[in-house]
Amino acid sequence: MAVIQRSRADRAGNIIRYVVLVAGALLFLLPFYLLVRNGLSTTREITSPDWTFWPSQLQWGNIADLFNDPSVPMFRSLVNSLLIAVVQTVAVLVISGLAGYGLARIPFRYANAVFYVIVATLLIPAAVTFVPSFVLVSTLGWISTMRGLIIPGLFQAFATFLFRQYFLGFPKELEEAAQLDGVGYWGTFWRVVVPNSSGFIAAIGTITFIGSWNAFLWPLVIGQDPSSWTVQIALSTFLTAQTINLPQLFIAAAIAILPLVVMFVFLQRWIVEGVERSGISE
Repeated sequence: MAVIQRSRADRAGNIIRYVVLVAGALLFLLPFYLLVRNGLSTTREITSPDWTFWPSQLQWGNIADLFNDPSVPMFRSLVNSLLIAVVQTVAVLVISGLAGYGLARIPFRYANAVFYVIVATLLIPAAVTFVPSFVLVSTLGWISTMRGLIIPGLFQAFATFLFRQYFLGFPKELEEAAQLDGVGYWGTFWRVVVPNSSGFIAAIGTITFIGSWNAFLWPLVIGQDPSSWTVQIALSTFLTAQTINLPQLFIAAAIAILPLVVMFVFLQRWIVEGVERSGISE
């Protein structure tokens, strides 16, 4: 009898769990549905008080109108954002990864002091360094250039901190085996540490890519020429215009988040593994 009751309780618990998961999935997908639905509708259907689940006729021409709009270089903005996000992500993984590994594994008298200085920079508000950074970039003549948008974000103290903490817990036995074979720190890092840290690297890379892709204030100030706009700046022009084209705004937002969704779909297994092993969520 007790076994039957326990079995019923387990089934009831599974049903409740699945109901909660389905409800959470629907809430998560709701914004995506609204973006696609409104992006393929007319302005009248979007603003109509009579809500319909799906537009009566899909307005695929809204996508062509978006990329043909001379006032908003949407395609160029997407290319700029992709270039900036990819370069900064690769640079952060390489530079911060090497810095974190060096601080965690290479004996150095001032290693802790350097680490504390890096951590101390995390306590400085971004608003404090924003003006000096702008003055430096302006002095170098990097306004409205890819150099001004990319180079200031090639190193991240937070990523270095995470890499250092992760490498402190990395199994030393693997590294010692490589060093016994005559491999130095450089070879150990690339041949042993990196291949066995794919999950963590994917997690850090995803966080960096999303942060770079969604950056707004710095690209807004530096990218003064439309040719250097990022996708976030292009989206903001729809809201600051005298007349708001709602269908183009929604379809542009849907296209802007598409690279992030694709990246998450392909990397989700490594991302979850990296978060679990690194304790980022903590």
